[in-house]
Amino acid sequence: MLDILNRWYRQKFSDPQAAAILVIFLLGIVIFYFFGKVLIPLVVAIVIAYLLDWPVESLSRFKIGRKAASSLVLFLFLFVVVVALLFLLPTIVRQGTNLLYEYPAMLHSGQAWLESLPARYPEIVDAKLVETIVSSVQERLMVLGNDVLRWSFTSIGSLANIVVYAILVPLMVFFMLADKKSLQSQITRFLPSNRSLLTAISKEMNGQIVNYIRGKATEILIVGGASYLVFAFMDLRYSLLLAVLVGLSVVIPFVGAFAVTIPVAMVGLFQWGFTAQFGYLILAYMIIQILDGNVLVPILFSEAVNLHPLAIVMAVMVFGGLWGVWGVFFAIPLATLVKAVINAWPHNENSDENSSAG
Repeated sequence: MLDILNRWYRQKFSDPQAAAILVIFLLGIVIFYFFGKVLIPLVVAIVIAYLLDWPVESLSRFKIGRKAASSLVLFLFLFVVVVALLFLLPTIVRQGTNLLYEYPAMLHSGQAWLESLPARYPEIVDAKLVETIVSSVQERLMVLGNDVLRWSFTSIGSLANIVVYAILVPLMVFFMLADKKSLQSQITRFLPSNRSLLTAISKEMNGQIVNYIRGKATEILIVGGASYLVFAFMDLRYSLLLAVLVGLSVVIPFVGAFAVTIPVAMVGLFQWGFTAQFGYLILAYMIIQILDGNVLVPILFSEAVNLHPLAIVMAVMVFGGLWGVWGVFFAIPLATLVKAVINAWPHNENSDENSSAG
């Protein structure tokens, strides 16, 4: 047994580069585990910088200075974001407030419908089962109410953080774009001199992360926009709020689409009941999800992500458990990083053959 472990260790860790990569990888996990909340602005800035680097590079080809191109692209990006917030945020807040106001009535209506099932279908539905479901939902709602109350007391601090982030993040994005090469050279000073393996991993990861971030931003816009057109055409209440939720749900593969189905179905059920209009809503929503998963995602991520669905779900669970919402958001890039490290890891078969020969 010890010989097997010793042989495995020599195969996987005899290369100094492999040992260095393992140390860097574990150090990164420890840093983000303990200081993840502090590093949120930095992570957001890196994501935005990846998103804006392509237009900056394109402008630089026309002999425009790097700093001038970075300033122009960042200004246009912030202008679009501010205009979108000014037009969309008031409506989203109003619809969200109205939805929270009507939420108890929706739950009461759903509870009344559940309690009527044993009388209507006594041979199929058990009254005790319905009571258990209703009591479980009530308990969860009490927990949710406490969470909302706790969030309301901490919202002032959150607003202060948002103001700070609104200043820090654009500044960091600008310096990342304008001084890209200088920052890269400064970072490489802290890396081992023999880093061919690390360079191979970083090149693979850089291309995949760029494609992933751009593709995910495009997917959010397309899915959210298509959902809003469908919801508005069907005159569904809270159409903009629900469309934004559907668009953002694509950030969390598989789980997000399932989670957002609940509010969409609840609003439609409360508005129309079990009617043909409700069926059309669910059918249209399912068509959007099917087209997203089978048409849009393969087009956008054909070169960015090559992961098995089970690996994606496991990545969401593991990284979400470690770092919460941000772990879920970056689950696929982190899983891609792990895959790139495994693929590039040296397999020192020669040492194994030599040891066997000796």
